[in-house]
Amino acid sequence: MTERYDGPVIDPHHHLWDLSLQRHPWLQKARASGEEMVFGSLAPILRDYGVDDYRADAARQNVVATVHVEAGWSDAHPLEESRWLNGLDRNSGVARRYIARVPLDGPDAPRLLQAEAENPHVVGIRDILSWHPDAAKSFAPRPDRMGDPAWRAGLAEATRLGLVFDLMLYPWQMGEAVELVRDFPETLFVLNHGGSPADRTQEGMALWSRGLRSLGREPNVRLKISDLVAYDNDWTFESLRPVIQHCLDCFGPARSMFASDFPVAGLHASFDEVYQTFRMVAAELSLDEQRALFFATANDTYRLGLADPAEIGRGRHV
Repeated sequence: MTERYDGPVIDPHHHLWDLSLQRHPWLQKARASGEEMVFGSLAPILRDYGVDDYRADAARQNVVATVHVEAGWSDAHPLEESRWLNGLDRNSGVARRYIARVPLDGPDAPRLLQAEAENPHVVGIRDILSWHPDAAKSFAPRPDRMGDPAWRAGLAEATRLGLVFDLMLYPWQMGEAVELVRDFPETLFVLNHGGSPADRTQEGMALWSRGLRSLGREPNVRLKISDLVAYDNDWTFESLRPVIQHCLDCFGPARSMFASDFPVAGLHASFDEVYQTFRMVAAELSLDEQRALFFATANDTYRLGLADPAEIGRGRHV
């Protein structure tokens, strides 16, 4: 076993929100109805989650910078989330870069994409594609958006503007996704949450395994290994390890990155439990491979511009 990585960490996927703003319909709905989603009950996260809350959760993991991913801000108020983030105290490195939300098939998509791209902190876009026949588990309004010419025109514009596309979908959509990433070779796609292995039956996991292997063959796709506990609520280290290992087998450390997805992952695990699992699995790899997973791949993918950990040592805690 090689030495375990203890250098600076970039967390490339988490969320912040202020519920008093009433800008997160999915959280407002859960608060009003108690309705569960694919993650189960949202009750523990139906509270404000700000920079200080994140810093408290991450305090023991040497996180030096993060990427904030859009948190389901209302489409009725475009551009507001990025402006809200701009107004936060981000000196600690939290939300150093943003993945913004723009519905790519919306009539105003070109203007909104241009406005987001003009924000120096915005490096990418996420327009969630995860569709499920069970409405409680669906994040997308319809199942066929990847093939829609209007949606694809929006993706082309995002690519022209130099924005990464964060790709969130379910395993049964991976075949369609392979066609998409091949049709957009100039787009850098980042697959979220290890490809969302939500169907834990033998057939469901086999479908995820094959689909992830197919996407891993495409050179313009990278992978975030994040919030696996959302799909494995009664997780153990032994249940998570083969999933993480398959992710690494398909994409390799140079195209993979560990991420927290806090506070959502906090429904089923503590921040330390998430990263302890990552560290234990990665300990079998070389230090350079571990550095890629915890720091370098995210630094490159999201243009964070941080010095390599080999040069900055342990870095600065957030």
